[in-house]
Amino acid sequence: MADLKAGDIAPAFDLPDEDGNEVSLKDLKGKWVIFYFYPRDSTPGCTVEANEFTAELDAFEKLGAVILGVSR
Repeated sequence: MADLKAGDIAPAFDLPDEDGNEVSLKDLKGKWVIFYFYPRDSTPGCTVEANEFTAELDAFEKLGAVILGVSR
């Protein structure tokens, strides 16, 4: 698979969320999808990053955006 750049169309995927429910890109059609990738759960830097997205969640949702954090 080729590397993706900001603004590229993401390939189709189905991945589990934190509760084990399936998240599919096709179910997010028509929304802006913001991915952020982090190396490990519960580390100081990764937790700060997640908290910063959470603090701005309402603003992102008003713009029709969904935020997906992806770890290993």
